Amino acid sequence: MDYVLKTNGLCKQYKDFKALNGITMSVPKGSIYGFVGRNGAGKTTLIRLVCGMQFPTEGEIEIYGVKSSDAEIADSRKRIGAVVETPSLFPEMTAQDNLKYQYRLLGMPSFDGIPELLKLVGLENTGSKRAKDFSLGMRQRLGIAVAMCGNPDFLILDEPINGLDPQGIIEMRELILKLNKERGITVLISSHILDELSRLATHYGFIDKGSIVREMSAEELEAACRKCVRITVTDTSAAVRALDEMELEYKVINDDRIDIYAKPNITRLAAALEKEGSEILSCTEHDENLEGFFISLVGGGSDE
Repeated sequence: MDYVLKTNGLCKQYKDFKALNGITMSVPKGSIYGFVGRNGAGKTTLIRLVCGMQFPTEGEIEIYGVKSSDAEIADSRKRIGAVVETPSLFPEMTAQDNLKYQYRLLGMPSFDGIPELLKLVGLENTGSKRAKDFSLGMRQRLGIAVAMCGNPDFLILDEPINGLDPQGIIEMRELILKLNKERGITVLISSHILDELSRLATHYGFIDKGSIVREMSAEELEAACRKCVRITVTDTSAAVRALDEMELEYKVINDDRIDIYAKPNITRLAAALEKEGSEILSCTEHDENLEGFFISLVGGGSDE
């Protein structure tokens, strides 16, 4: 498999704080790689190192097979377009003028590609409207257009849907899918909005406290997200005794709900619970989602 990005033992130390702690990860060519972690887990720090905005304390980055210690790494980074944290825009300029500025910065020979780029991100009809008067979703899409000015084949987006309304999220999702499927652009998306990420990603990297906890494909994630039978009961302690007696794997969710990781005979299950003094009030099949899987990996603590 070809990879556009690989890191090996990447660390970043800020005085007494270790933001990254030995990250090793691989982003396959042509993928939409969901970089999953809580706020403060180290996602933006990793992106800054990849883009050359900061330098690692230890470890190595490899972009398109070129190591960060090689002189050619600057050329490899030219193949990256990135929107880190908030888009770098000139608020008093129009969308077109923002793109013209970026073209000049990159030494592009003409502005011929700008109309197509504006159309790609859905901003072709903004005319003389200034960026400061755009909605948040429009600014995010303009930020992607700016990142696309150098015709990159690897796009890095740091929390691109954070703060967007439902319509803005849909537009952003459609744009990312279009860039990936129609233009073959590899996309790395860092996000803590897991439900939306699950609609996009083909691969995942889970980060917690500066370390990669696990990497997997979307297919592997689907297989790992376990199906269960969720029961609501009148007495959880009594139900647990019955489940232990039946040797079923389970997890107590709260005071009255239990997930059973099996397909039990409901009649036998109800009889076993009744014998211990508990009744089943409801019983439904339940699939673990991306959020549930992530919490099972890193624990259910609050954001850092």
